[in-house]
Amino acid sequence: MALVKPMDLIKSLQKKVCMHSDVYFRTNKQTSKTYTGKICSPSKKAPSAAQIRSRTRFAKVRAAIQTILDDPAQRAVLDKEFKAQTDYGSLLGYTSHKLNGNYDENGDLISN
Repeated sequence: MALVKPMDLIKSLQKKVCMHSDVYFRTNKQTSKTYTGKICSPSKKAPSAAQIRSRTRFAKVRAAIQTILDDPAQRAVLDKEFKAQTDYGSLLGYTSHKLNGNYDENGDLISN
């Protein structure tokens, strides 16, 4: 992916410009560099059973992680751990990485 120096109009853009666009903008929070990407050939096939299971699992895990982040006591602990590391740029990304292995293939909690 190429490094882009955006004009002032698009410096603050994230994700898509509009819902019809296939060009995405992303800014690295640590380096403040903006990158663009484009979906060249999205799939037109119906999703497979494995893809549907994966999407369902992701939705369940994401909802569980949001519940954990909404709890002030657990969030305080995660905030402290997040600030002590440098690999992840967002608390959600750090929490997702840390807790994702605690859920089975159906998205149910195994351990905490």
